[in-house]
Amino acid sequence: MTAPAPEALRVGELRPSQLLHTYGIGAVTDLPNLSTMVMGLDDWDPLRARVLTEDRLLAAVRRRLGSQVATLRTPPYLPENPADPYGDWIRTGVPVGLFPRWLRCSRERCNQLAPASGGLFHLKPNMYRPEKTRYVHVNCGGPGKGQPTALPARFLVACPDGHMDDFPWAYFVHRGDPAGASHTLSLTESGTTGEAANVFVRCNTCDVQPRSMADAIGEAGERNLPACRGHHPHLGTFAQGGCQEQTRTMVLGATNSWFASQIRLFSIPRAEEPLIQAVREHWSLLSPLAAVPADAAKMLLPTQACWPELEQYGADAVWSAVTKEALTASGDQTDEDDEIDLTTPEWRAFTHPRDHALPDFTTVRERRLPDGTADWLDSVVLVHRLREVSALTGFTRIEAPEWLPDEEAQDSAVVAPLTRDQPTWVPCAELRGEGVFLALKEERLAEWEQQAAVLAREEVLKAAHRDWCVARRIAPRWPGIRYVLLHTLAHVLIRQFALECGYGASGIAERIYARSGSDPMSGILLYTAAPDSEGTLGGLVSLGRSDRLGPAIEQALEEARLCSSDPMCAEHDPRVHGRLHGAACHACLFAAETSCERGNHYLDRALLVETLAANTCAFRP
Repeated sequence: MTAPAPEALRVGELRPSQLLHTYGIGAVTDLPNLSTMVMGLDDWDPLRARVLTEDRLLAAVRRRLGSQVATLRTPPYLPENPADPYGDWIRTGVPVGLFPRWLRCSRERCNQLAPASGGLFHLKPNMYRPEKTRYVHVNCGGPGKGQPTALPARFLVACPDGHMDDFPWAYFVHRGDPAGASHTLSLTESGTTGEAANVFVRCNTCDVQPRSMADAIGEAGERNLPACRGHHPHLGTFAQGGCQEQTRTMVLGATNSWFASQIRLFSIPRAEEPLIQAVREHWSLLSPLAAVPADAAKMLLPTQACWPELEQYGADAVWSAVTKEALTASGDQTDEDDEIDLTTPEWRAFTHPRDHALPDFTTVRERRLPDGTADWLDSVVLVHRLREVSALTGFTRIEAPEWLPDEEAQDSAVVAPLTRDQPTWVPCAELRGEGVFLALKEERLAEWEQQAAVLAREEVLKAAHRDWCVARRIAPRWPGIRYVLLHTLAHVLIRQFALECGYGASGIAERIYARSGSDPMSGILLYTAAPDSEGTLGGLVSLGRSDRLGPAIEQALEEARLCSSDPMCAEHDPRVHGRLHGAACHACLFAAETSCERGNHYLDRALLVETLAANTCAFRP
């Protein structure tokens, strides 16, 4: 990670996957002595970012951001063993800027609060240990004493439209009255708890009373803050015409300061042969060569970005595959809807009767179902290898983007942009791993959906869902009772699998395939993935074997019947407060943010097993 040009300065390191999921564009990154914000794509160097090929994902991104998006690129990375430790490679990274821009002297008797650009604080870089780079208060402490570190101010302001700004310190302490540029401020704490009520802003120049930061917190605190300026620090822009939202105080490092808006999918087979699969994956790069004479095309093949993946097959075999694919492509008409459908192609790949043996998609269908599951389980597929690709399309603040069941629907929250103008590329990341896919019997599930008790429970959940959507001014899109059941089953199994497979529950993710109608889907994929090429170690796949899966399912269902928060959990009425879950809580069903694809929404134990509420709608009584 680097500071913006022209004076690039390394100040820390992040993993590529963190730049999409935790510290993406517009996010505040806490370093040991600095607080920085990842800048927008306008400041990135795309030539240092590798192009990633995934046509389905690119089509989905274009549908959301516009057809001007030409490529997907991975974040730039640093070499592990650079030949020149002080060469140009140190400038390769992700650009960041100082944020918040107000700093506080860490010396107990000083605590002076001022902007970093005011000349009071100086930056002290550390070439050998970039994470030690810091700001210091140069005129504090007197002769012979070390220069104290200037730390980032603890508070920021943000609004639901994705804007963020420095806290208005002078405005706040002077109660909105204008203050001269010569006024100096300090930020002090009393007590040891660190709560906002014990943090005081003082003006050292005038006799205004110190003000507690508790006056800036909550709904009452919003009245003590100025209107939002519509500032996007990661872009260096202000909203045209200002912003109509009210700013809210936010603590530095708060988890609700940044939520990623992403699109994720799996790489699925396009052919049974590895060479044809590779050619089709990189067809956008190889298709222009089809019009070139054979000898010239073979000479151009090694110049293509995808050649490292194709070199093992040889130029002759690759060229032959390209010519055959060109004839096939010329006669095919691709439906635009197929290109942006994220779930149906994956469902068909997982339920395909034949096993797949491709580098990024290796599946083996389990030949025997676990004991006691034949009446409701249709098939089990062991996914030894899979590749997940995700793209960052924006972010939100204050409230997370609610991923509604309709994959084509836009986020309900206001999504902040990644660039000043229309983006021509977006950052993405790829993970490789393993998983277990379970498909339920369609006849059994369709029969369960029509039971009177199930329909009654669905009306309760739909009423709560409707209230939740109305409160957020979004159109209700009920996912269906089938989705709630499958989602609940996935969470129950995640908890049980984590006890037996060796991975933490936060490392196991889910993908739900639920749809009624003429082309139904009813399955779940539980998988784990890692950034390295090996992915994972087989612990999750081993749980999919019939001799281990059966006991794991039975134990998971038995655990779900009783929650430590019962009877409150089992008798929870989602309509009371407009919740998106029924009998579910942190003690029984809720999973980590990295695991659940719906933010722990659409869960209900009552649909899966019998609970203390004596319900009659359980799928597995």
